[in-house]
Amino acid sequence: MTISSLSRVAAAEFAPEVTYLNTSSWGLLPRRTIAAVKALADENAAGRRVGAGSFEAVEAARVGFARLAGVRPDRVATGGSVTVHVGLIAASLPPGAEVLCPEGEFASVVSPFALRGDLRMRYAPLADLAAAVRPSTALVAFSAVQSADGRVADLAAVRAAAAAHGARTLLDATQAAGWLPLDAGAYDYTVTGGFKFLLCPRGTSFLTVTEEAQDTLPPLFAGWVSAGAPWVSNYGPLERLAPTARGFDEPPAFLSYHGAEHSLDLLAEVGTDVLHAHATGLAARLRTGLAKLGHQAVPGESAIVAVPGLDGRQGELVAAGIAVSAPAGNLRISCHLYNTEADVDRVLEVLA
Repeated sequence: MTISSLSRVAAAEFAPEVTYLNTSSWGLLPRRTIAAVKALADENAAGRRVGAGSFEAVEAARVGFARLAGVRPDRVATGGSVTVHVGLIAASLPPGAEVLCPEGEFASVVSPFALRGDLRMRYAPLADLAAAVRPSTALVAFSAVQSADGRVADLAAVRAAAAAHGARTLLDATQAAGWLPLDAGAYDYTVTGGFKFLLCPRGTSFLTVTEEAQDTLPPLFAGWVSAGAPWVSNYGPLERLAPTARGFDEPPAFLSYHGAEHSLDLLAEVGTDVLHAHATGLAARLRTGLAKLGHQAVPGESAIVAVPGLDGRQGELVAAGIAVSAPAGNLRISCHLYNTEADVDRVLEVLA
C-alpha cells in the first residue's frame, strides 16, 4: 500500500467525531473490528455461540501479531494485560537479581519487579541505558517508545550491551508496534498491549518469548488454555504446558480477540513501513509548526509528539474538539493512520 491509498483505507474504516490525536491512550477501532465484536455479542445474546467465542479468532490474532512482530506464531502467547505478562517474567527472577530500567518508565513495565521487594532495581536515563548495563545486570526492562514523551530507545545499543554482559532483555512495544518496525525475536521477551497502536479492543495483549528464554518462565498462570489443547484439558491437573509460547496463554477475552484479528489484518494491509512514513511525517510537521509558535517539542522521529510544560493547554484543545493527552507534565499528541495534515494544522491553529 502507498501513503496516498492509506487515506482511502482510513476513510473506509474510521469515522471519529473529534480530531483524534490520542492513540497513545487508546486507538480507534476500525469498522471491521466493531462488526466482528457486535456479531459475536449478538450470537452470545441469542445462545448461538458454543463456548462464547472461537479459538480460531485467537489463533488468527496470534498469527497477525506474529507477522507484524517478525516471529513465528508459536513464539507468541496471548493474554489480556501487559502487567500480567511482565508479572510472569518478574516471577522468574531469582532473589537478588538486578533489573535495569529507564527513569520514568511506564508503571506496568517496572512495578512487577520493584514491588517484589527482593530484587535489586537500578534506573538510568533512557539515553544512557545501554551504558548502564553491567556484568551484574540480569534483565534490562524498557519500552521501545516511552509513553510519557514518545522518545524512541536506542534499541540496537541496548541489545548489544545486554548481549555483551549476559543480560536478558524485556521490551515493551505497546507504544511502538504497528508504526515502528519490530523484530521481537531480537529480545528474550516482548510485551505489547493491543488497544493502542494495534487498534484492537482492550483485553488483547501479546507476549513473545524466545525458545531459550521460555525455559526460564514458571507455570505461574497454568490453566486449561495453556495446555495448548482447549476444551480437552479442562479437568484435573495438567500434565504439562504446551511446548511453545502457547504454554503461557491466558483464557481469552473472546469479544476482544474476535475484533483483534481484523484490526491486525488491517495493519498488515497498510504495512508497517507505510504507516511509519505517514505517522512520523505528520509528527515532523507538527514539531515544525510548534517550533514556529515558540513551543519546543521533545526532539526525535517518533510518531508521538510531546511538549514539556504545555500540559495546561489540553483542556483548551479538548474544548475545541481535539483529543490529546497530558501525561507527566507534557502535552502529548500521537499520530496514526487515521490522522491527516488537516488534523495537525488544527492543533497548531488552536495553540496559536
